[in-house]
Amino acid sequence: MDILNKVKRYRKEEHELKWEGTFADYLAIVRERPIVAQMAHSRVYNMISSSGLTERNGQKLYHFFGEEIFGLETSIERLVEEYFHPAAKRLDVRKRILLLMGPVSGGKSSIVTLLKRGLESYSKTDDGAVYAIKGCPMHEDPLHLIPQHLRADFTEEYGIRIEGSLSPLNTMRLEKEYGGRIEDVLVERILFSEDKRVGIGTFTPSDPKSQDIADLTGSIDFSTIAEFGSESDPRAYRFDGELNKANRGIMEFQEILKLDEKFLWHLLSLTQEGNFKAGRFALISADEMIVAHTNETEYRSFISNKKNEALHSRIIVMPIPYNLKVSQEERIYEKMIRDSDMNHVHIAPHALRAAAIFSILTRLEVPKKQGIDIVKKMRLYDGESVEGFNQIDVEELNKEFPNEGMNGIDPRYVINRISSAMIRKEVPSINALDVLRALKDGLDQHASISQENREKYLNYIAVARKEYDEIAKKEIQKAFVYSYEESAITLMDNYLDNVEAFCNKNKLRDPLTGEEMNPDEKLMRSIEEQIGISENAKKAFREEILIRLSAYARKGKRFEYNSHERLREAIQKKLFADLKDVVKITTSSKTPDESHLKKVNEVVARLIDEHGYNSTSANELLRYVGSLLNR
Repeated sequence: MDILNKVKRYRKEEHELKWEGTFADYLAIVRERPIVAQMAHSRVYNMISSSGLTERNGQKLYHFFGEEIFGLETSIERLVEEYFHPAAKRLDVRKRILLLMGPVSGGKSSIVTLLKRGLESYSKTDDGAVYAIKGCPMHEDPLHLIPQHLRADFTEEYGIRIEGSLSPLNTMRLEKEYGGRIEDVLVERILFSEDKRVGIGTFTPSDPKSQDIADLTGSIDFSTIAEFGSESDPRAYRFDGELNKANRGIMEFQEILKLDEKFLWHLLSLTQEGNFKAGRFALISADEMIVAHTNETEYRSFISNKKNEALHSRIIVMPIPYNLKVSQEERIYEKMIRDSDMNHVHIAPHALRAAAIFSILTRLEVPKKQGIDIVKKMRLYDGESVEGFNQIDVEELNKEFPNEGMNGIDPRYVINRISSAMIRKEVPSINALDVLRALKDGLDQHASISQENREKYLNYIAVARKEYDEIAKKEIQKAFVYSYEESAITLMDNYLDNVEAFCNKNKLRDPLTGEEMNPDEKLMRSIEEQIGISENAKKAFREEILIRLSAYARKGKRFEYNSHERLREAIQKKLFADLKDVVKITTSSKTPDESHLKKVNEVVARLIDEHGYNSTSANELLRYVGSLLNR
């Protein structure tokens, strides 16, 4: 019964939000909370802003999009700062159609869906509350009741500017139902709903021969003409087109550039003047944000047609490229799988990362900057540190190819291939090799991939495999080293003793013979070389370690195995290098030594308990890394 109780509670909450009163009552609300009189663009911007934002490395991250849109922070920031914000301030940009242009499966539809769902929720809040003339099919703004000659006085008194004229239907209702007394006109609070066609409209192109302009602007109700006597009587008209119903909110045009010309021209007046023509009436005011989306090919074709020049200036184009960060691409796949019926299948750790590496490589342009290859560029974009490069280099790389991210493999293809691997393998677990194999097999079936790109993509699959090999070895390295933790701590203590003696120009004393010895340079270098510390940099690294050691001592804390990230990595790599023979023997031998077998079982258990593997994927990883080491 829990779900039914939640339904009842939701119904009760919606009922409590209902409000009805006279126009005079509504003006009292406006005086107290002027925000309820905001325009559609302002409402959208305030909705986004109310969710909060975080600044990171000079970039604004809007929480509104945070858990749904991944890796498009720059595009989202530009969208908010260059369109939503100035449009909310009534600048001229609000008189433009917002066109999201980008490759398939790049996030355009997801952004619009988020805006629509967000508006539905926002209209249930105090700041997002929307009031309309009761009984109006277009949910008209009650402030339109204020006569034109009194609007300047209203602005002076309330600080609110009124845009738009009273619709033909409400003009007639004001006279016939209320005798011209605007103070008595009933006003109600409305809640936006795409399903109920309140404040949110969606239009999809279909066959141009059969699609009627009435789908946008409404149509004559012929059954009422006899009653009202004329087609020009607003009561004989159905104000039920998408533009009518989207008033006060957002109007989405899917694949807008595939629309017949008569539909596009109809938007000219709506965007520039805030009104549109319907039936035999004067222009009808509408306050709605028009957002559309299309792909780059359609857009290029559209702007090349001279007949569309009038619309060019009424469109603001926002490129929405593919995500270019590996870690964010992983999150996209995780979300898509989580929303599917295949989320019961175990996907081994790093399997999605291997797929993400491949996808991102196909979207990146090969850098021209000397000393940097496409893999380093991929790592820099993902926020990883690459020796010899910094944030300034990343900014330069971003500027090098302004159109970067508009081509490449799309997320849907990757998920389709992962789904294929899940179904084909018919076991409750798949790993990175299964995923990469499925991606490779699917390239021949991808109709839009040219032969040239196919060869390039096959190479990127090999690169992704190589990157995964390193990840796999590190996984086993960590798990094995944990089983030999005592050895790791002993090795670290030995290194620290030698570093301290080296930096202080002291000698060490042999614990057995008592002899004085010079610091063991060979030991220190064997550890430092594991993380690429050069001969020239060794002194600075050792001094850094000593400073950290002294800082811990001053605070009365013990310097432990995890106290310095890079040193821990070096110790792990050194110990793993020394243990490689053990790994080879235990993974390749059919009858491993009992002590070695115990270690292997410990490693498998650790991979399962702390690294997210199941029994199948842990053993597959162990065998695979063993085969890598035996090559």
